[in-house]
Amino acid sequence: MPAPKPAADSAEPDQRPFWKRKRLSEMTQAEWESLCDGCGRCCLNKLMEEGSDKTFYTDVACRLLDADACRCTDYKNRSAKVKDCVTLTWRNIGRITWLPPTCGYVLVARGLDLAWWHPLVSGDPETVHTSGVSVRGKVGASEADVPDDKLEEHLVSWPLKWPKGAKEKA
Repeated sequence: MPAPKPAADSAEPDQRPFWKRKRLSEMTQAEWESLCDGCGRCCLNKLMEEGSDKTFYTDVACRLLDADACRCTDYKNRSAKVKDCVTLTWRNIGRITWLPPTCGYVLVARGLDLAWWHPLVSGDPETVHTSGVSVRGKVGASEADVPDDKLEEHLVSWPLKWPKGAKEKA
């Protein structure tokens, strides 16, 4: 649930950060994009169990992911270049079951606050990496080097978990 908005006749402006005072549908494009913490977890290849919503992550990254920066190398054209790339929107965020529990979009959509390491909270884009949340140093291969029938050899469970200390305040 989004936080309630102050009464229109309130004398003081709401000083809370935008993600605490706006609904996802009310955010500007820049605000929406800034909810991404830059972890790169959603850019790992996933396998879906047939007949269920169960997701299995791999340590195999999308061919467009820069595994050190944890960012897409061609964000603007990613959907055209990667056929199964999903563009997150406020309309679909609640239906996507494979996003990691640390995801800023997921947290805000559930009415929760962003974690201490999120760049919007910490003011530092490196905290997502130093907290152990990002894929930096954890990517085993690029999908360009791993055929689909070998993805099961790269299954990992850490993308579906909070790293130790990542929930706590630094």
